[in-house]
Amino acid sequence: MANAATIGISLRDLYLFNKGNLFHSYRTFGAHPIRLADEYGVRFTVWAPHARRVRIVGDFNGWLGERHDMELIGETGVWSLFVPNLGPGTIYKYEILTSDGKRLVKSDPFAFQSELRPSTASIVSEVFNYDWHDGEWLRKKQEVSPYHEAMLIYEVHLSSWRNWGRELFWTYEEIADGLVDYVVEMGYTHIELLPVTEHPLDQSWGYQVTGYYAATSRFGSPKQLMYLIDRCHQRGIGVILDWVPGHFCKDDHGLRLFDGTPIFEGPNAKLAEKPLWGTLAFDFGSTEVQSFLISNAIYWMDVFHIDGLRVDAVASMIDLHFDKPPEMFTYNAFGGTENIDAIRFLKRLNETVFHYYPDALMIAEDSSSWPAVTSPTYMGGLGFNFKWNMGWMNDMLRYMALDPGERMRHHNLITFSLLYAFSENFVLPLSHDEVVHGKRSLLNKMSGSYDQKFAQLRLFYGYWMTHPGKKLLFMGSEWGQFDEWKYDESLDWQLLDYPKHGSMHQYVKALNRVYGEQSSLWERDCDPGGFEWIDVHNAAQSVIVFMRRGHAEHDFSVIVCNFSNRHYPEYRIGVPEHGQYRLALHSEAAAFGGAMAHVPEVLYSTKTAWHGRPCSLTIDLPPLTFQLLVFAAGKPGRSERFSALHGMT
Repeated sequence: MANAATIGISLRDLYLFNKGNLFHSYRTFGAHPIRLADEYGVRFTVWAPHARRVRIVGDFNGWLGERHDMELIGETGVWSLFVPNLGPGTIYKYEILTSDGKRLVKSDPFAFQSELRPSTASIVSEVFNYDWHDGEWLRKKQEVSPYHEAMLIYEVHLSSWRNWGRELFWTYEEIADGLVDYVVEMGYTHIELLPVTEHPLDQSWGYQVTGYYAATSRFGSPKQLMYLIDRCHQRGIGVILDWVPGHFCKDDHGLRLFDGTPIFEGPNAKLAEKPLWGTLAFDFGSTEVQSFLISNAIYWMDVFHIDGLRVDAVASMIDLHFDKPPEMFTYNAFGGTENIDAIRFLKRLNETVFHYYPDALMIAEDSSSWPAVTSPTYMGGLGFNFKWNMGWMNDMLRYMALDPGERMRHHNLITFSLLYAFSENFVLPLSHDEVVHGKRSLLNKMSGSYDQKFAQLRLFYGYWMTHPGKKLLFMGSEWGQFDEWKYDESLDWQLLDYPKHGSMHQYVKALNRVYGEQSSLWERDCDPGGFEWIDVHNAAQSVIVFMRRGHAEHDFSVIVCNFSNRHYPEYRIGVPEHGQYRLALHSEAAAFGGAMAHVPEVLYSTKTAWHGRPCSLTIDLPPLTFQLLVFAAGKPGRSERFSALHGMT
């Protein structure tokens, strides 16, 4: 048995790990370059409770571990060994002799770096001494509430945003130099990275993980990823990481049967197996697994300064029957289909993250109707602070695919979301999932002719941007990429040379800018008082009119959407105040690919009551158009709070 103190490990930490309460376990586990008894080397620590023996093998010992037997620390199931004269860059694995005499060679679950696939070994890496320059971002972030701020997320798959050719990836540093400037120029507030944790299969897009603590080596080293995040923060851009605690892949070098027994996935195959995905679910009732996963969430915020996590596939975690055939159904102790262990884990995860990082973003990708996902745990909720609004997305994409002549019979698809828009704190996602597997690109989902597809996409984006909820758009959708997303090819940047796509790009840029400027569009996203219907019932003409309100008395915007293919030259709308209204954006402007060479800048209301309002405006309403009007007495320009947080003047 090893003496924990002699190798710099706290027995208390191991006790907390076993109890599910060690939330910085990456400081203990994994491979750490340290100085011990005047010798410089690496301390290796791994959890393998049912192993008969564990050795370290690597390039330093010819992959022969006879001289590097690890020592078991008490009855913790934890093995450790200090090996002198090793340092960063050492390639290693764990050779595990199982209880039934089999020999396994495993990557380190806590590895901070891995070899580039198809190689699978772990690499000793020093990740705790990066020289950060984002102190101003971290300070400002603490001063604001995400519920009352603009949040416009650009979702990015790093392999295919740009590359030098098939499997010729840009490095994290090259991405930083190109992506950050682009995101700032386009007016986004955050980027969301599809998983950058290490994974063996490119086709999984990062969602089938082997190295939860290792930034994928496809784009370089961990410190190069830190450089990318640092650059984002210096330019006022937040960074959200797609995080996959629901399941892991079955590759032999990974977590499956790690010590010859199912310590990460649990012994019940019906619970563990994800047959549709070919993966394994974590055993959320295991206290050591809780320490492993919650520590991982903290790790990305602590060591990499990630601003938040988009937690993947929450519905698959909380539903015991999710995507399983009847022969694999299981039930909880009360006879229900809720995964009680997973629900407890999610609550504990969010409580812990917000304890250490009160300003973190914890966003649930949840396709279920589970209640109170974004309510605090002390009120019975899961404890996230945002949730993807999958219902809105599905309804609207279905509606936009309809021929405009059919829409009057499906008016509820554009209005139903407001019945529940404030039941959770929502993000409206137009994500990668909607532009793959034969679903077609967003542009190609729109009905009608080539020109009508562009007009309808501009209209759709306008409604999306002004509907309550934070926003997320997948890369390439900003210029109307016509083909589906291809994970192994660069985006179709050449489309920007074509007038229609170039104009769409300019429209999205203008729409993003207006969104950032108008606090009425985001300041009360989570407050029912921030939204008012002006005309919700005009199904016959497929027109809707509504208002968004900010906190200030006269800070409001009026939105008009014509989803029909008919032109209404003199369309009257009710407004709450008499005065001047600035036309902040018109989707049919010629600059955006529309047919209107001249768009009025200002409209004036009359004291003619309409739509239950004391005043009204008469506007020209072309077919398939979006218009955004801002009351001139509202707060002009970009809000000071938005400008400060995102480094804009």
